[in-house]
Amino acid sequence: MQKIVRTTARGAVVLIVVLALFSGAVAAGVTQTYMGDIVTLSGYSYAGDTVWLFLTGPNLPQNGVALDNINRLADQGGATRVDVDADGHWTYEWNTGSVGGKLDAGSYTVWVADRPADRSHLSTVDYNTITVGLSVPSLTAGTSGGSGQTSGPLQAGSIDFNAIPDGTSVSVNNVYKGMTPLTVSDLDPGTYTITLSHFGYTALSLPVTVQAGSVSEVNATLVALTGSLFVNTTPAGARLTLDGLTAGISPATLSDITRGSHLLNVTKEGFVTQNIPVQITTNQTTTVNVVLLPSGGIGAAGFLPLTVAAGILVALLFARKRLRK
Repeated sequence: MQKIVRTTARGAVVLIVVLALFSGAVAAGVTQTYMGDIVTLSGYSYAGDTVWLFLTGPNLPQNGVALDNINRLADQGGATRVDVDADGHWTYEWNTGSVGGKLDAGSYTVWVADRPADRSHLSTVDYNTITVGLSVPSLTAGTSGGSGQTSGPLQAGSIDFNAIPDGTSVSVNNVYKGMTPLTVSDLDPGTYTITLSHFGYTALSLPVTVQAGSVSEVNATLVALTGSLFVNTTPAGARLTLDGLTAGISPATLSDITRGSHLLNVTKEGFVTQNIPVQITTNQTTTVNVVLLPSGGIGAAGFLPLTVAAGILVALLFARKRLRK
């Protein structure tokens, strides 16, 4: 069982990391373990009764996600909240195999802050970090020649990776190699299982054969994970735009929307325009019911009748004055 203590120059948050396994290792400031293991995070905070944890790493949103659910965004208040006891101590067990989705092999950063935060708002908080490397458990085997048998070294080959979208993670035989565009060199001749993955897209796995002294090419387009949005308005016939793009007239079902946060705009002449944040979930239909409010009211619709009435009243008073004379 390994234990690491790290502090920042600010010193307000002390981070202690304990791996709840025997196979973990620590090298060059990085805690290395396998996906599916439990990492127990604990430490001390002197700034309040709560700390907030969020995660960044391969194919995750840049500003971070919650440790217990990678679909919850830190920049939308989704950081994982952990209580601090009366002695200033906090503990959190991070189950890397239960995060509301799939983590890719690679290097991750756990951020611990004394207030709600994300990667883009660290200047306003005290925080500390720990780097955790996740890899896939694997089994390797080798063979050796019989007595008197010798063989020369085989010339290595390589694989060129290009993918849409750029920044797709590449794993070769369950070992993370980097993000596209990428060239993986010094591969022995043979067949490899490669996996391409990106947050918000369906992962792709396929075999690739490497030949001695040659370059194999992999060009792939990942399929986005999408959901649908049904919009119903009262009254009907409102114009809909999604993220600034025309989407139709209500009621309408909008299909093939990438999962995550979007902005729905609803407009209809004579009614108040509404901007509504919506969250799209993979393979599900999100329903939004909108009641539109009249934009005029008495101030606009009643202006002309009131003006006419006032004119009639002035005329009557003038006529009465003339009769008295």
